[in-house]
Amino acid sequence: MLKFLTDLLTLRWLTGRRFVIAVPFVWLVFAFLIPFLIVARISFSEVDAGNPFGTLLTYADGIVNIKVKIANYLFIWGDELYVLTYLSSLKYAAITTLCCLVIGYPFAYFMARARASLRPVLLMMVMMPFWTSFLLRIYAWKGILANHGIANHVLMALGVIQEPLHLMNTPFSLVIGMVYAYLPFMILPLYANLSKMDMRFLEAAADLGATPMQAFWRITVPLSKSGIIAGAMLVFIPAVGEYVIPELLGGPETLMIGRVLWDEFFTNNDWPMASSVTVVVILLILVPMAILNKYQAEQREGGHK
Repeated sequence: MLKFLTDLLTLRWLTGRRFVIAVPFVWLVFAFLIPFLIVARISFSEVDAGNPFGTLLTYADGIVNIKVKIANYLFIWGDELYVLTYLSSLKYAAITTLCCLVIGYPFAYFMARARASLRPVLLMMVMMPFWTSFLLRIYAWKGILANHGIANHVLMALGVIQEPLHLMNTPFSLVIGMVYAYLPFMILPLYANLSKMDMRFLEAAADLGATPMQAFWRITVPLSKSGIIAGAMLVFIPAVGEYVIPELLGGPETLMIGRVLWDEFFTNNDWPMASSVTVVVILLILVPMAILNKYQAEQREGGHK
């Protein structure tokens, strides 16, 4: 026991391998677990104007009282507007993820197969939008999609339309803005995956008589599955809780959970309700992710047997 405490205090147990493994766990605890527990704790408290964190424990006359409020979760479950908002957020996030995959996969494939001297230029083209403000880039789309904006002027000049189309403050403008904002998050993991692919598989498929399209569907796409999953998660998860893009491009009738969170936190000043909405959003995202990771782990274990 004394030796264990001595080793623990002198950090002798902290080998290089353990340190490398511990870093992501420590990051996960401080960046996710602790903030999530704080938010979950607030969601079970009463609204208190003097204390936005609320009070769960009270002490009087030697008695500790624990008051856990679940009314917020019952209200969310029973209120149709909240349910529709959650479904709408998941729908727009799924559409955004699918559009990013359809657009980003060919782009990443071309980058991975391009000449080595051309790849840094293509990679810089993907990263360049990050050099300017996210808010300014999204605000610029208002000028492009407005009734008298660039898009309508170009379409009318080409003779495609006779009258300006109403593009702003619609689901179309919302999806355009979200795809534009999150497309690099799909391209980069796909490019990292495709650029490391062993080209000998494709050569072997060609030698066996497979056409380029057959080799693509039966070899390239399955081998890039991990990149597709990583890109889909990087796009889908932040898209569910997006606030700025629906506010600027989505219009007042667009239902997104980010707006609800903003209203509950900063307009109604109801932190417990806002925290309850946040916890439900996180669970809606984490539960499918946990099931997917478990399924992948079982698939890998089955493949190694």
